[in-house]
Amino acid sequence: MKFLVATASAVLFTLLKPHPASGATVPVTLDIINAVGAPDGFSRTMVTANGTYPGPLITANKGDTLVVTVNNKLTDDSMRMSTAMDFDGLFVDTANSFNEGSSFVTACPIAPNASYTYTIPLINDQTGTFWYHSQLSVQYVDGLRGALVVYDPEDPLADLYDVDDENTIWAVGDWWHNTSTSMLVTYVASGIVPVSDTGTFNGVGRFNGGPEVPFFVTNVVAGTRYRFRIINQSARNVFTMSVDSHNLTVIETDGTPTTPMTVNEIEMLAGQRYSVVLEANQPVDNYWINAPYTGGSPAVNLNQNATLARAILRYQGAPETDPTAPMSLGPAEAELNALVEANLRPLVAQAAPEPDINITLNLVVTAGRAQWNVNNVSYLPPSVPTLLKILDGADSASDFNVTENTFVLPANKTVQVIFPPSDDDEAHPFHLHGNNFWLVKSNTTDVVNTANPIRRDVAGVGAEGTIVRFSTNNPGPWFFHCHIFWHFQAGLATVMASGLDEIREQVHPTQAWDALCPAYDALPANLQ
Repeated sequence: MKFLVATASAVLFTLLKPHPASGATVPVTLDIINAVGAPDGFSRTMVTANGTYPGPLITANKGDTLVVTVNNKLTDDSMRMSTAMDFDGLFVDTANSFNEGSSFVTACPIAPNASYTYTIPLINDQTGTFWYHSQLSVQYVDGLRGALVVYDPEDPLADLYDVDDENTIWAVGDWWHNTSTSMLVTYVASGIVPVSDTGTFNGVGRFNGGPEVPFFVTNVVAGTRYRFRIINQSARNVFTMSVDSHNLTVIETDGTPTTPMTVNEIEMLAGQRYSVVLEANQPVDNYWINAPYTGGSPAVNLNQNATLARAILRYQGAPETDPTAPMSLGPAEAELNALVEANLRPLVAQAAPEPDINITLNLVVTAGRAQWNVNNVSYLPPSVPTLLKILDGADSASDFNVTENTFVLPANKTVQVIFPPSDDDEAHPFHLHGNNFWLVKSNTTDVVNTANPIRRDVAGVGAEGTIVRFSTNNPGPWFFHCHIFWHFQAGLATVMASGLDEIREQVHPTQAWDALCPAYDALPANLQ
């Protein structure tokens, strides 16, 4: 088995299939296997898609249908043996909600030696930058994550760039030497959220005292404009992206085309994605791509050195060496032009509808414990998935366990969710499944913008307070949770269940879906 992080300068992403003509069916096979790899020079057994970290790149065109067959071939019971796949950011309509992939919300996990095929039509002309990862517990910490891109053959911003392909994807993420299961045990015992060993860039990283793994290299040609799709595939870390001596023009936010905005630094929370245009307009040379990160105190894990999270932008004709400039955390203060999320505007302006329903979510940690609460409830996954309960007749909040933290909402309404300001020092990236939301008040401002807010599916919740609005015109039980997966596992999650009658009317799962829960429920604990 060839492990692709062995050579940092190689093209990292295995392209499963060139993206076909629009309206096509795109078959994808993901074999979920344990593989030994050393992204930062420390060798460990991982959970992977097709043997690589990150997993293979999935591509499609606007209007295509993804048919993703997941074969669970995991054998190492020191980690989770079952699995589930979530396609972060993709819209999923009501009738297809059983293929959305959220463990114990829309489906049961896939048992070992079993397979499941997710059929996902790309609806509403959605295009942009997405990713896939395990949605079972904190399993994707062990490596099960990869990029997913939906191209737009009629991209209204295409005149801003010359190159947009498998070589222009930058996937950053936190990496861990220990298994997710062992770290989860420690977290539960101590209440201290695990701190990563490394930050990786396209599967390559370094840690304090570790080997000098070659940095990933992005090759460019002078005079060419590149659309780089940046994905933060972390389970915790916040990455701050910049390129020495180069500007970045933001043109997409979580799948939403964005009015071009030129900056030189971008902060990215776990799960967030941006497309940026970089013009190779500097002297031929090697330049640092800086990707420093934060995510807990480095004193908790002495392997961590955020300055080592980086890659190289190499112009054609430059020597094959590291840049001569010192490693930095990004632009100097006097030159800093950082992205302010509140300043983002959609390419096509749309006012946020006035809300019909208001919900306030207060996020509180239980001191000294691995327990997060939303409105005094810590989410626990039910044994019977939320969707199955609805199909069996659940009609009100009382039909769900209190610990499912399920908000029952009518269809075809606008819901406003208010996250009050908090004194928590770590912003929580809240993510809505199957849909996106209007970000009417970003955590980066005190201004409420209902006239032309950006729409995205992951937004930070923290000190300044955040307000989002979403529509329930796409009924379903949609997970709405923190994308710091340690917090998610500790209960920082809700389910927004809208249009229960419409769900029963429109959702008709397959026999393969019906078989998932009995197979999973029959497993001994070590195989779940």
